[in-house]
Amino acid sequence: MWGSDTEPVSPTISFPLETFTVSREVVSDLQQTGLHLSTASEGETIQLGCDIAMAISSGVIHLRGDLGSGKSVLARAMIRQLCNDAALDVPSPTFSLVQIYTASPGNGGGEIVHADLYRVTDPSECGELGLTSPEQDMLAIVEWPQNGGNELAPPDVEITIAEPLNGEPEHRSIEITGKAEAVAAINRSLAIRSFLDAHWGKGVLRTRLQGDASTRSYETVVRDGEVRILMNAPRQPDGPVIRDGKPYSQIAHLAEDVSAFAGVAAILEKAGLAVPHLYASDLDAGLILLENLGKGLIIDEARKPIPERYLASAAVLSAFHQKAVVTDQRLENGTVHHVPAYDREAMLIEAELLIDWYLPRFRGRPATAPERNEFQAIWNALIDRLQSSEKRLCMRDFHSPNIIWRDDRQGSDRVGLIDFQDAVVGPSAYDLASLAQDARVDVDVALETELLEHYCRLRRAGGDFDETTFRQDYAIMAAQRSTKILGIFVRLDERDGKPGYLRHLPRLQDYLARSFVHPVLADYRQWFEGMFGKTGSA
Repeated sequence: MWGSDTEPVSPTISFPLETFTVSREVVSDLQQTGLHLSTASEGETIQLGCDIAMAISSGVIHLRGDLGSGKSVLARAMIRQLCNDAALDVPSPTFSLVQIYTASPGNGGGEIVHADLYRVTDPSECGELGLTSPEQDMLAIVEWPQNGGNELAPPDVEITIAEPLNGEPEHRSIEITGKAEAVAAINRSLAIRSFLDAHWGKGVLRTRLQGDASTRSYETVVRDGEVRILMNAPRQPDGPVIRDGKPYSQIAHLAEDVSAFAGVAAILEKAGLAVPHLYASDLDAGLILLENLGKGLIIDEARKPIPERYLASAAVLSAFHQKAVVTDQRLENGTVHHVPAYDREAMLIEAELLIDWYLPRFRGRPATAPERNEFQAIWNALIDRLQSSEKRLCMRDFHSPNIIWRDDRQGSDRVGLIDFQDAVVGPSAYDLASLAQDARVDVDVALETELLEHYCRLRRAGGDFDETTFRQDYAIMAAQRSTKILGIFVRLDERDGKPGYLRHLPRLQDYLARSFVHPVLADYRQWFEGMFGKTGSA
């Protein structure tokens, strides 16, 4: 997701169109990962600082090196990158000892402490400077850390800068060691730089974009005034086995690498939908350079739906659903991406997120075996009802964060789509339910009804449309989606430390209550209200 809640796109740091070379090795005596780099100019050192800042926004960084080695150059580049301000005055704190800055919201908004301990003679002074136990969201960049003795918090990353023996005045040899996770993040950032150098050109400016609830991240990348999007999605290791020898991601058919995005994008583009053009990709590395579709939203500044734009989005779905289903797409590396079926196992394990996370939160205890068995029996019966439903490609996240409104375009091209890698082939009603019961935006009953009527009217005009079955499917899939997201948002709080998602729970409870109006959900309604009451929480 990169279409909303982001900072304005602007260049961060300017530097010559140069690059640096990287070699990697393990520093075995420290049992830590080490990177050995070389830069050939101050511009390259600045670029390195920017790339490190794209990887590390909190923790402790120690900078070591002789006078004039470039420690302050590197620190200044990092601070300006994190503050998203190329003109920010970042003086050396040699005499003040400490300078404090605030990172931009897109970089976490935390405090940045830049310390220079060159003049410190008593390590106990570090306590007064706040360097013994930095706050969790703080980044401390410390020059001359050796003068702090044992009073300093241990570093997450240690960077040592030295002039090489060849006597070149601008050349630097740089060694980065530290905690494996932190060094791996820097290594990944350097890999992104190499990808951009190879597939677009030198000197690309990088800025973080707000991510989504997944493990993917995005960057705004700019070169010669042109803005593109970098998707960073390294293949994730499989989680623990949940059922039938498979982890959750495999059962629920979640994309495990960027091949799914590339494959589904090609399928949607051939069907006439507005998706980002892929300029370049490294499918093995999990990197894609994408067209920037813009920042237009289908909601207003108060986060209220703009009805015209929601209706236009529903019309795009209607037209798409009148086309033949395509499930296979050959990729540039010769492999074929196959869009999986939204099968019983996937639907059921998603619904069970409510049992696994939401129920314990609001009942104060795990589900009993009879409660779980009854829940599963209800959903198996509902899934049985879907066996004869119309099957189409479901993008699975067709809602406001992932729809880009393009005022300068006409017709369906106004509706840009950016998040569809988890696509499956399932009931066509799913994506309309995703839009009309937007998990992050209040869609009132009147607009939901209008969206459903608009979609059905367009489908009737296209011929051969079983509206009664579709409306039943809509109720079931809307309920399934609300059920799983109630579980997901509690999981994001409890497991991932993201409490912000809890504010959406009342909306989802309300959506589920709306779906319960359809008689096909009578049994589920009785079970749910028996567990949580009509409000949806015990």
